[in-house]
Amino acid sequence: MVWLAHQLPVFVAAAVFVVLERLARAPSTDWLINLAAWGISLVAGISVVQLVKGWQGGSLIDGAQLPGWLAVVLFILVSDLAEYVFHRLQHKVPLLWAMHSLHHSDPEMSVLTTTRHFWAEPLFKTITVWSVAAMIITPTPAAIAVYATLSLWNFLTHSRLKIYLGRWSWLINSPAYHRRHHSSQPAHFNSNFAALLPIWDVIAGSYHLPDGFPPTGLKVQPRSVSQLLLWPLYYRRNAD
Repeated sequence: MVWLAHQLPVFVAAAVFVVLERLARAPSTDWLINLAAWGISLVAGISVVQLVKGWQGGSLIDGAQLPGWLAVVLFILVSDLAEYVFHRLQHKVPLLWAMHSLHHSDPEMSVLTTTRHFWAEPLFKTITVWSVAAMIITPTPAAIAVYATLSLWNFLTHSRLKIYLGRWSWLINSPAYHRRHHSSQPAHFNSNFAALLPIWDVIAGSYHLPDGFPPTGLKVQPRSVSQLLLWPLYYRRNAD
């Protein structure tokens, strides 16, 4: 019951943005596969993934010793940077890409693409992204709550809502900004990796202004639960 209570804001956010997509006449075309992937991840989250623990030791910065607002800001910046670095590695390291490719395989990126991830990815993120962030700064309860709330922004950035911030696109991730990252056009590859703050893309040189409403997806796409469960093997076998 506690786990379901923690997931409730996620379910509500997903439902709200799905409705907004439909009102904008831009529904998902691969919603069944996306829901199946989400279901598998939820089951894995309450069984296998829970067995892996992240960093439990000390941190360089004790968030509890900082002013509350500063602890929140620093934790968000550190965590978002860690997410950015890991995301870059997902597109470079073959094993990580074999898993992450499921997320990019959606033929029409939409709100529910947010939940289209290989079920074992959280295992890797627990011992990398989240552990690195915890090594740098001990999160306060407020920092965790704010970061969890901000993570719901992912449902908007993956949506088919045509929101374009123009020259202000470097301020925060948006649907147009992230769609370029998912684009199937080679000219758009390796750009706009940011989860929340595009400033990391600006610093690393991977920042690009959104370019229209490009198509998304990969040639290899899952069509069954078994393929979702064994996605890295299926993808590597069929990608060549």
